[in-house]
Amino acid sequence: MSQTRTLTINGESKSVDVPDDMPLLWVLRDILGMTGTKFGCGIAQCGACTVHLDGKAVRSCVLPISAVGARAVTTIEAVGNSPAGARVQKAWLELEVVQCGYCQSGQIMSASALLTRTPAPDDADIDAAMAGNICRCGTYVRIREAVKRAAGDRGQIRDALPVRQPVHGVRRGQELRRRAGHSGRGLDQRVG
Repeated sequence: MSQTRTLTINGESKSVDVPDDMPLLWVLRDILGMTGTKFGCGIAQCGACTVHLDGKAVRSCVLPISAVGARAVTTIEAVGNSPAGARVQKAWLELEVVQCGYCQSGQIMSASALLTRTPAPDDADIDAAMAGNICRCGTYVRIREAVKRAAGDRGQIRDALPVRQPVHGVRRGQELRRRAGHSGRGLDQRVG
């Protein structure tokens, strides 16, 4: 049965007319056009669809819209407005956690929820909070380090993961050539 309901998403009221059993993920993506939250498995096993419901990490692919009620929904689009979310996003960038990036919105949402409830997590806390998030690229070491950095603890592998400053535009090309050991001369000349 379709019903009009008002949701609080990222601090804003949104009215939607959807069936009671429609998963929150599809309301976010298909009805509201908020595509930062990803579909991964549809059975709450991969974590790509993670959002916050009143600050708690939940899997939106299996959460029917009727179960949301008056609770506040926070998505990846607004998690950076919270202190923990901003720290996590900063650490993710500093440590270049992202590889393909598909799972990262869910990873960031789970890490932010963890740091909100446990500001100084130990390895067991991190393992428990992140266990439901799958990264097909295997960036788990960088994810763990980023969670520790966001919590204010650089962890034991800090020397293995240097912080690199982002380089853009022409400087980025120069930097990539320098790292590869190429002067860059002649790269733009046509071969006859």
